[in-house]
Amino acid sequence: MPNQIYVIGHVNPDTDSIASAMGYAWLLRERDSVNAIAARAGALNPQTSWVIKTLGLEAPMLLTDASPRFESIMTRLDTIRPDSQLGAAWTLASKTGGLAPLVNDDGKPFGLINGLSLFKYFAGVLGPRPGDTTVREMMSVFAKEAADTAVPKYAANAHIRDSLNRILRDEYDDYWVVDENGLYLGIARQRDVLNPPRLKIILVDHNEPRQALAALEEAELLEILDHHRLGNPYTHQPIRFTVDTVGSTSTLVTELTAEAGLSMPPALAGVLLAGLVSDTLILTSPTTTQRDKAAAERLTRWAFVGGSPLKGETLDSYGKQVLSAGAGLSNRKPTEVVSTDIKPFEGGGFKFAVAQAEVTDILQLGDHLAPLTEALDDLKDKRGLDFALLLITDVVRGTSRLIVTSKAPPILEDLPYPPLADGTRDAQGVVSRKKQLLPVVLGLLEK
Repeated sequence: MPNQIYVIGHVNPDTDSIASAMGYAWLLRERDSVNAIAARAGALNPQTSWVIKTLGLEAPMLLTDASPRFESIMTRLDTIRPDSQLGAAWTLASKTGGLAPLVNDDGKPFGLINGLSLFKYFAGVLGPRPGDTTVREMMSVFAKEAADTAVPKYAANAHIRDSLNRILRDEYDDYWVVDENGLYLGIARQRDVLNPPRLKIILVDHNEPRQALAALEEAELLEILDHHRLGNPYTHQPIRFTVDTVGSTSTLVTELTAEAGLSMPPALAGVLLAGLVSDTLILTSPTTTQRDKAAAERLTRWAFVGGSPLKGETLDSYGKQVLSAGAGLSNRKPTEVVSTDIKPFEGGGFKFAVAQAEVTDILQLGDHLAPLTEALDDLKDKRGLDFALLLITDVVRGTSRLIVTSKAPPILEDLPYPPLADGTRDAQGVVSRKKQLLPVVLGLLEK
């Protein structure tokens, strides 16, 4: 849609990523009257799904890449049937800029009438020396007689970039745009294909291109709102860039809402509160700041009111439900555990990823250790990484165990977490991937 702005978090989105996208899109609409819509770059995890369902909200739209598609440049021109008179095609073409699409009764394209196809038809009928054939006679024939039936077709959801070589080879200026069943949707013109509109994107809860939706370089990046380390993408022009030292991006959205003199609707406030408590482990994580506590207090006032799905809840009771919804290993496949909440990084010449999973009892890890280690090794190989880490965090005791892939760089032997008999490492007191684990790993790799 024209001037639509997509507010989107990182791939493998967690609750804070989804919540901040939903909250900031709402704020932009309310405060700035812009056409902002929340999006997500991947599937919802179990915790976020529980929050969305509990609050009776719809999940943000799925947007896995920013590369323009044919649907963004098509125009749904009026059509006529192939057995209509050519005069009807002439009348239609006079309204559409010289084009008359012919579509069959089943909705599929038959042929396109344009200036060139008309010239070829007239040349064939009249020959080199026009005779007694009148204009009325020529215009009374079936329109299909003058149609070009070889016009290329492109699926509406296909990426334009994937077809550019074919488009440049073909001697056509106009193309059919069809749905997955081959039914007519519109017409795309070459001038628009070669210069498609860029999606307007605002990134929340991340600023590293490796963690963003695919083809970000093809989009128009407008803004970044985040609370992580810097790894920001290259931009063609200045943008608004906010990276602040708080425990969650939901905190930043809450502060901006309050600064605007607004309050979130109860259900949306509940989503933001879930994002805040999940990222800060109900304000107990070392990433928690006084600003997070103030934001949590404000969100509870907005969310726990009469008529809200959360009426009667407290910060502690709701927070425990949120954490419990995302915790546990028994109900998830090992491949899901290692890939649901994972972020890629680079440092010291190494490419690696750090995944995190939450449990309410660290002792349950023993029953799942072997398949989790195997899944982590497979993930490392499939993504071409040097190594991968999985941090299993006990949200009740505030501690973690660390699983390292096999054949990891020897330098990781110097990690300050004692190795245990089962091959894991005891990361006592470590609950934050961002503030506790990642700085230690990068410090080793970049020595």
